Amino acid sequence: MGKTNYQLPITNYQLPITNYQLPITNDYQMKLPRTTLILILLALGLGTFVYFYEIKGASVREEVKEKKQQIFSFAADDVQSLTVKTENVTLNLERNKNADDTKWLIKSPTVGPANDPIVSYLMDLLVKGKSDRALSIPANQLADFGLNPPQATININLKNQKTHQLTLGKPDFNRRFLYAQADPTPKPDGNINVLLVSTDFENAVKRELSEWQQPGDNNIKNLPSPVQPNPAKTK
Repeated sequence: MGKTNYQLPITNYQLPITNYQLPITNDYQMKLPRTTLILILLALGLGTFVYFYEIKGASVREEVKEKKQQIFSFAADDVQSLTVKTENVTLNLERNKNADDTKWLIKSPTVGPANDPIVSYLMDLLVKGKSDRALSIPANQLADFGLNPPQATININLKNQKTHQLTLGKPDFNRRFLYAQADPTPKPDGNINVLLVSTDFENAVKRELSEWQQPGDNNIKNLPSPVQPNPAKTK
């Protein structure tokens, strides 16, 4: 009996594979680049702010701060005359036009050369002096700060005819500063600025008249007249 070769039919069957892509919308595609762009812009903005505010702006703010603290803005050479009024004396000082011997002259209450180092000490405070801070107070409270009446008033006349005034009050509670007013003018709200200045101003103006006079000048004027001997009696 002959053999029959029987083969099962073999079919090349492939599972269907579909190229499936997740749907990516335009919003999703732009999300990452847009976020990155925003972060970059924020970083640039922050860097610009740091440069102009912290670095470049620091010097500008320091200048503004210095100007706010400065009491007056004139120079020593701009001053033509000073009037210092205290409880004990009202002193008028004038710049000496012929400053061969002394820079300053006393015009009243006596007339004569002034003690230049004493006047220069006060002038240095007026030109370079700064206030620690300013307080805004009602005008009716000036007496509480020793400013009505003040313990001293300094009137400054400049060569350009402009005038300035500094009034000195009492020390603060720990005697670190003096209450003072510079060119006192009421503000729109009716309040007045009160400055806190160095107590050196009190030392500069709280003096006897003799201290303002040139050393030796007062002593000569106050020397007693020599006693004339009585003539010898002859018999």
